[in-house]
Amino acid sequence: MLSQLIVLFGFFALVLVSIYWINQAVRLFDRLIGDGQSAFVFMEFTALTLPNVIRMVLPMAVFAASVYVTNRLSSESELVVMQSTGFSPWRLARPVLMFGLGAALMMSVLTHLLVPASLSQLQLREAEVARNITSRLLTDGTFLHPTDGVTFYIREIADDGSMEDVFLSDRRTPGRALTFTAAQAYLVNEGGGAKLVMVDGLAQTFSLADSRLSTTHFNDFTYDISALIDRTTAPPPRVRDLPTHRFIGNFEAMLARNGFDRGTVTEELHSRVAQALLCVVAALIGFATLLVGNFSRFGVWRQILVALLLLVAVKFIEGLVTEPVQSNPAAWPLLYLPVVFGLLAAGGILWHVARPRRPRWRKSAEVPA
Repeated sequence: MLSQLIVLFGFFALVLVSIYWINQAVRLFDRLIGDGQSAFVFMEFTALTLPNVIRMVLPMAVFAASVYVTNRLSSESELVVMQSTGFSPWRLARPVLMFGLGAALMMSVLTHLLVPASLSQLQLREAEVARNITSRLLTDGTFLHPTDGVTFYIREIADDGSMEDVFLSDRRTPGRALTFTAAQAYLVNEGGGAKLVMVDGLAQTFSLADSRLSTTHFNDFTYDISALIDRTTAPPPRVRDLPTHRFIGNFEAMLARNGFDRGTVTEELHSRVAQALLCVVAALIGFATLLVGNFSRFGVWRQILVALLLLVAVKFIEGLVTEPVQSNPAAWPLLYLPVVFGLLAAGGILWHVARPRRPRWRKSAEVPA
C-alpha cells in the first residue's frame, strides 16, 4: 500500500507541478522576453520559481494519491480482504501515516531551506535585470518606456550592434520636452554607466512656457542614459527569503539587524512547520473518509466531497489564525490549530469506522394461518 501511495504521489505531483509551472512560465516569458532578456535568463527565472511551486502543490498531490489508492483498493475488494483478516482501520492507516510523514519531511526541506534560498536568489536576479540598461533598450521595432516620461524607439539593430533610425523623447523635466532623432546610434558602457552615441541627427527642445521650439542638427551627440533605469541597490532581505537555521539561536539579533517585525517572523517560522504537518493531515483525511460507508454503484463521490470540505475547513482555519499571530507573537500556538483540527477529524472518522456495530434484526412478519 505504501509503494502504491509513493508511485501515485509522484504522478500527481508531476502533473500538478507541470500545470502550475507552465502557468508561471508563460507570464515570465511575456515579461522577460518583452524586456529584451535572453532565453537563458528566462530558464534561470523559471528554475528559481520551481521550489515554491512544488511547495504549493505538494499537499494536493498527497491528498490525491491517498484518495486514489484508497478508492482503488476498495473497488478491487483488497480493503475488504484485509479487514476480514483482522486488520483494523487504525492498522490500515499506518502506511498512510508513514506516507504523510515522508511527504512532511520533503515539505520541511522545501519550506526551511530550498524555498527561502530560491526566493532570495530570485529577488537578487530581478534587481540585476532591472539595472541592465542594455537588455532593456536593445529591442527593435517597439516603442519602449524604460522610465516615466521617456520613450525610446529603434527601427532596426544591425549585425554589428549599431542601431538604425533612433528616436528618443525625454519629458521628465516639467515644462520642457527633449526629442532626439538620429540615423545611427551606438550604446557604449563607460565609467560604470551607459551612454548613447547618436550620429547624424536632430535635437529638438520645446519650451511650454513660451511655446518655443529650438532645433539643432548634429553630426554626433552623446547622451547619458544611465538615469533612464533606476540604479537600485541590492534589495533588503525579506523574512521569507531567509532559511530557518539563520534564526535558530540568533533570533533577537536577526530582528534587530534587519528590522523585522516580531509577529511577522514568528508567524513565518511556525507556518513552515505547520505546512509540513498539513501533509500528514491531507493523507489521513483522504484515507479515512473513503472508509466510511458501504459499496455503492454510484461510487465514492460523497466521501470525496466530505474530504474536500474538511480540507477547505482546514485551509479556512489556517487563514483565520494568521493575522492574530502577526499582531500578537505570543499566540503562535494558534498556527497549529488547523493541524489539530485535521488530525481530530481524521481520528474521529477512523474511530467511527472501527467501532463495533450491533446487527439490526428485522422483525419477522407474521404468517397468517
